[in-house]
Amino acid sequence: MTHFDAYSRPINYLRISVTDRCNLRCVYCMPPEGVPWRPHEQILRYEEIKTIVRAAAELGISKVRLTGGEPLVRLGIVDLVHMLARVPGVDDLTMTTNGVLLSRYAEALAGAGLRRVNVSLDTLRAQRFQRITRLGRIEDVLAGIEVAHQAGLEPVKINTVVIRGMNEDEVVDFARKTADEGWNVRFIEWMPVGNEQCMGRRWLDGVVTAEEIRRRIESALGELQPAKASTGGGPARYYHLPGARGTIGFITPVSEHFCFRCNRLRLTADGQLRLCLLCDEEIDLRTPLRCGAGVAQIRALILQGIERKPLQHHLDESKGPERRVMSQIGG
Repeated sequence: MTHFDAYSRPINYLRISVTDRCNLRCVYCMPPEGVPWRPHEQILRYEEIKTIVRAAAELGISKVRLTGGEPLVRLGIVDLVHMLARVPGVDDLTMTTNGVLLSRYAEALAGAGLRRVNVSLDTLRAQRFQRITRLGRIEDVLAGIEVAHQAGLEPVKINTVVIRGMNEDEVVDFARKTADEGWNVRFIEWMPVGNEQCMGRRWLDGVVTAEEIRRRIESALGELQPAKASTGGGPARYYHLPGARGTIGFITPVSEHFCFRCNRLRLTADGQLRLCLLCDEEIDLRTPLRCGAGVAQIRALILQGIERKPLQHHLDESKGPERRVMSQIGG
């Protein structure tokens, strides 16, 4: 049975960061040298993650998404997918990835029980991709997207963080992909989760609102029409261009926050249950697990988290998280 928080929101979605490590160093996410990694012994073991997911599923949390860092860099990730896909009550197991290793793993992930993937891709230009990611090749990501389609991880969604002065001039190119190739693209307003330090400027200066993105698209390609919400129950609002097979989504944490319908909790790689992406309050699950806590005790702690989930973030008051950056939370 799904549980509701203090503001009558049904909590049915858990995002799990399986690692804080990444094989890219995106300029808006990390400094060139990366961020300090948690020692291996602090990272949750797969059996511990499974116990947490079992407890969450007993509380009606049926949607689970694996994130990072970059989840595909963690050894044995296909084994974890196989374990979680067989937890009773989990009916939607998905992953967000940068796509660099996806062509290597997509078929095995699908066979293990993964339903869908979201691929983070902020540019369609090879040289710009190298500048943004510092370590990546766009050819690897595009190959991963193609193999994911072949493996049936549908719909493959493309997550594009739009930042002024970095890639806002490409939003029309991404939108055109939804008509020409049937892509499902989601434009995301940039959020300040420690990342503004990497960019060397005030975070608000980099925000390109969904309204501006939509104006750019419609002035070039025509009026957007409302589309049926995509599978997954996330916060995006969906549209499509006339005649397009693919969709265009907008995720608006800054210009039009969606806290009033937030349905999720987050688990960090080091075992902290985070109640809101943009607030620092966490509940330690790792310590109880390593002191012998079973499903029932972890279920009680998760229920505490549901009851304590805050109403909303406070970005409009320039208050954001201070203890972790985005790559340590998983988005």
